[in-house]
Amino acid sequence: MNKLGKNPVNAFEAPKRTKTSNYPEPFASKMSGRTKRPLGDLFGINKFGVNLAELSPRSESSILHKHSKQEEFIFVLSGNPTLILETRKIHLNAGDCFGFTPDGPAHKLINETDEVVTYIEIGDRPIDDLVTYPNDDLVAKLNNQGKWSFFKKNGDEY
Repeated sequence: MNKLGKNPVNAFEAPKRTKTSNYPEPFASKMSGRTKRPLGDLFGINKFGVNLAELSPRSESSILHKHSKQEEFIFVLSGNPTLILETRKIHLNAGDCFGFTPDGPAHKLINETDEVVTYIEIGDRPIDDLVTYPNDDLVAKLNNQGKWSFFKKNGDEY
């Protein structure tokens, strides 16, 4: 039984995350064109996250980032996002998927089109995951209560 009852949930009708981003400013406002529906949470799943995400035209999924422990996976449902990696761009289509391991490159999705992009993102939630952002003065750490803390690269807290 899920938190909503005994019935399946239509992912496109699931509640949207109320907070656009966990990032501190000035980074959070860069996520204004992104919406997420935390699907896994609806079922009490806490070892990994499952989100239905949408990117409006000219928006981005995140800041270019890389995890120290987390594995991530994306599956494009509709639209044509561009996957930005540290050294290259990859144009994706509906049906394409991509996975990210901790030893892989920093990454993010952007929507350079005039159509909405919809995709599923899945990632585990390892304790003490450290996220680095190669192009920004930002570092994030996930604590053992599942909360993110954000720091500047010099160690000062945001």
